[in-house]
Amino acid sequence: MADSALDALIDALRCLPGVGQKSAQRMAYHLLQHDRPSALKLARALEGAVSDIGHCQRCHTFSRAPVCDVCQDEGRDGSLLCVIETPADQAALERTGSYKGHYFVLLGRLSPLDGLGARDIGLAALLERASDGLVQEVILATSFTAEGEATAHVLSEQLRNRGLKVTRLARGVPVGSELEYVDLGTIAHAFMDRR
Repeated sequence: MADSALDALIDALRCLPGVGQKSAQRMAYHLLQHDRPSALKLARALEGAVSDIGHCQRCHTFSRAPVCDVCQDEGRDGSLLCVIETPADQAALERTGSYKGHYFVLLGRLSPLDGLGARDIGLAALLERASDGLVQEVILATSFTAEGEATAHVLSEQLRNRGLKVTRLARGVPVGSELEYVDLGTIAHAFMDRR
C-alpha cells in the first residue's frame, strides 16, 4: 500500500515542468522523510489554489474574483492592451512597474505541431476585447520563440484588419551585457530594431 501511495506522489510531482523521474523521487523522499509539515502545507496550498483561483472574465489572468484587481483598477490606461501568453508573463511585466495599461492573457500560443490553433488561444475573445471602443493600441508581448513570433504575426494581422494600432515588444541586447557574449541573432535583431 505504501508503495502505491509513494508511486502516486512521485507521478504527481512529475507533472511539474522540468521535473523528471529522479527529481520527483528526490522531492517525494525528502518531503516524506525530512519535512512532513511542509508536505502537508504544500498539499493544503495546492488544494486551496485549485479550488479558489480561476481566470479573470476580462483578461484571463489568475484571479480569485470574477474580475481581477488589474482590470478593476480605474487608474490604469484603458487605451492600452498588452497581449501576453501566460499569467507568469503578466507578473513579470507588473514587477517592472513600467506598464500601466490593461492585459489580455492568451493562455498559450499558436503551435500547429501541438494542435493549438487560434480557437485554443482565445483569438475571438481577444478581438472582442480589443474592439471595445476604448483600446487604441494593442502591444504584442508574446515570446520570441518560433511559436511566439507566429502568434504575434497572426494576431497582428487580425487586429490591424479591425483598424487597431498594433505594436510589438522590442527586443535587443540585454541591459548590462557585453556584446562579445550576446548571441548573434540577438545582435542582428538589435540592429534591425534600433531607434
